[in-house]
Amino acid sequence: MTDMMTHYMRQIGKFSPLSFDDEQALAKRWKEDRDEEAFTLLMNSYLRLVVKVAMSFRGYGLPVEEMIQEGNIGLMQAIHRFEPERGFRLSTYAMWWIKAQMQEYILNNWSLVKIGTSSVQKKLFFNLRRLRNEMLGEDEVHLSDDALASIAKELNVNVRDVVGMDQRIRSGGDHSLNVMVGDDDSGNEAMDFMVEERPNQEVAYAKNQETLQMRGKLREALEGLDERERTIFVARYLQEPENTPTLETLSGHFGVSRERVRQLEARAYKKIQALMGDHKLLN
Repeated sequence: MTDMMTHYMRQIGKFSPLSFDDEQALAKRWKEDRDEEAFTLLMNSYLRLVVKVAMSFRGYGLPVEEMIQEGNIGLMQAIHRFEPERGFRLSTYAMWWIKAQMQEYILNNWSLVKIGTSSVQKKLFFNLRRLRNEMLGEDEVHLSDDALASIAKELNVNVRDVVGMDQRIRSGGDHSLNVMVGDDDSGNEAMDFMVEERPNQEVAYAKNQETLQMRGKLREALEGLDERERTIFVARYLQEPENTPTLETLSGHFGVSRERVRQLEARAYKKIQALMGDHKLLN
């Protein structure tokens, strides 16, 4: 541990954990009055939680200090969005925001070539290392076909995706495409032998423009819903699968029956499809 980290740990160790009642009182002061002192006290009380989560991500080779900075941003976001009237502890709610912020940072900085941020890629990247360690023997390096199939099944992804991510992780990062291949006098670089599989720039630009147009159309369509319909629609259709709430959860949130939530969801869906016109984003 660096001297700077030691000093930081000593400083945050001065802040004691909050009781549930104290946490509730501070969270209400922040939410209702935007009391900066209450916000600061909530932040300081959970800085050790951020460090704990950051330490769990040390295996990705990124500076712990930077992970902590990202985690602190996630903690700030959690405090801004925390609703004390629901009766949950802030630590439970903040854990998701802290991890999400750190994972996003890892995905954007672990490799010069971005890994991607789809739910499948995130799931693979943050679970494959653990599953490899569980399935490989001491002297084994490569996963067997059976192991690859087992991982794909457990994570509900394609074997091809598992193989690709496994190669990325085992390589430990990126390699220069300008390395010389063959004789030094040949002048051939590794990139000279790579097949370009991406669409040409014109096609990529057209697809990008279409995506931007669809997003704009969706934003306009969402504005056509009332607040309850919009909340239900966003929760059910615009979240990653693992974060999508059930009808039961939403019924408890709004204080109505599951059937009523289903009806509101169906009504919102019809409105969105009608307002989207030719842009069938949600087929």
